[in-house]
Amino acid sequence: MLLGIDIGTTNSKAGLFGKDGKALAIASRPTATHQNERGEFYYEPEEMWKLLASAVREVTRGVDPAKIEAVGITSMAESGLLVDLDTGKPLSPFMPWFDTCSRPQADYIKSQCDTFERFQASGLHLSFKLGLAKLLWLKEHYPQAFTPKARWLSASGYIAYRLSGVMGFDYSLAARTYAFRVDTKQWDEPWLRKFGIDPAIYPEATPSGTTLGGITPAAAAETGLAEGMPVAIAGHDHVVAALAVGAITPGVIYDSMGTAETLVGTLEEKPLGRQEFESGLSFGCHVAKDRFFWMGGNSSSGGSVEWLRAQLGEEPISYERMLGLLDKTKPGPTGILYFPYLTGSGAPAPDTKAKAAFIGLTKEHGQGDIIKALLEGTAYQLEAIRRSAEEIAGSPIVRLQVVGGGTRNPHWLQVKADVSDFTLELPPIPEATLLGAAMAAGIGAGSYASAEEAAQAIDKSGARTVSGDPERHTLYRKLYESGYEALQKPLRGYYQSL
Repeated sequence: MLLGIDIGTTNSKAGLFGKDGKALAIASRPTATHQNERGEFYYEPEEMWKLLASAVREVTRGVDPAKIEAVGITSMAESGLLVDLDTGKPLSPFMPWFDTCSRPQADYIKSQCDTFERFQASGLHLSFKLGLAKLLWLKEHYPQAFTPKARWLSASGYIAYRLSGVMGFDYSLAARTYAFRVDTKQWDEPWLRKFGIDPAIYPEATPSGTTLGGITPAAAAETGLAEGMPVAIAGHDHVVAALAVGAITPGVIYDSMGTAETLVGTLEEKPLGRQEFESGLSFGCHVAKDRFFWMGGNSSSGGSVEWLRAQLGEEPISYERMLGLLDKTKPGPTGILYFPYLTGSGAPAPDTKAKAAFIGLTKEHGQGDIIKALLEGTAYQLEAIRRSAEEIAGSPIVRLQVVGGGTRNPHWLQVKADVSDFTLELPPIPEATLLGAAMAAGIGAGSYASAEEAAQAIDKSGARTVSGDPERHTLYRKLYESGYEALQKPLRGYYQSL
């Protein structure tokens, strides 16, 4: 068996799996987020550890600890804290990725560099979320934390340390700091010294899934796990989920349909240039060996659905009612264009000032048409990312591995397939991130020989597929190119002028 731990923004989980991917036990705990008097968000390290230790005890109750071969930890990518190398005590607040306090530091970093050159080194577009911006904020507000023994740990790294007593980073999470070179797989020492940061603040980075150490006696007592069991940082949550569904080769995409929609693809390692930069995608080191991942998304995908549900009545309409309205719509395009930018747009043209819009409404359109148009708009945005990614990869994308809450809406899936004209595959893997964490640790511990062997070992019997309709695709393609794509520039120009 293999054990996975997933530290998420809303919930954190532990899961026990057979090596065929079958879930044997899952336990979930709310990820408690706190706020101080200045409005800054933070996590309590000890609280997080206790919650996850209790989740591990729950899923391993009644199981022979000796039969669990490894544990892998995955997490939200940019969250982290400073910890003392000798004592293990936290030296700073545990900072969530989403706290915007580090916007001024991100602006300062931007003033000190050529963002294209930094992209070539890091694979990233600068953001307040990234670890270096968080570190500079701490340097200004908690200078006492920056002792010679201070070490920056990701959320995964902190829990891995509590389990094994060893501090470390994996390549995929290091690639979300803006301090790591994806081309050389090393911390960028001259770049860090430019900001007065000792490069030793980052532990050694190793490939995702590498065994850091074994379960310590203290951790064994708290979790019920066997002493010495291999512990690994599995990596970036979206990337380990792509491993779980087998999206580890070019041409196959992992699509997580939630409040936000995240797309993860694979390409061979190569120098990043102007084309990759202008794609709006971010890049990093994949969990699968010697590959890069590319990542793009729509922050208001499922969020658009929730927003519209709340607007259609005094109380949000039920999902059953929403599906009933969609059942009554005509097959094919509504003729309405929805731009899903309630919180700005991401790849392939990131723009914080972009806004949502419906264009093309008539008096003949009803509630069902508006709901369907919203689904079409999120599919158009997916198509924009797909086209950009195909140019980067130099090969077509033919398969989409889809997971998440949005898969429960058959109309949404059909619209996606019709707009992009490829097959959606719905693997029977409800906890892809947890399973991917366990698989990555299994690769590192030798339970699987490679990422390919691990992906092939997962039982996907019962998977569903949804295929596009060629006639509807022809109509959608025309609307996408003459409407959705053509109106991007004038609409964005208008928003920039406001």
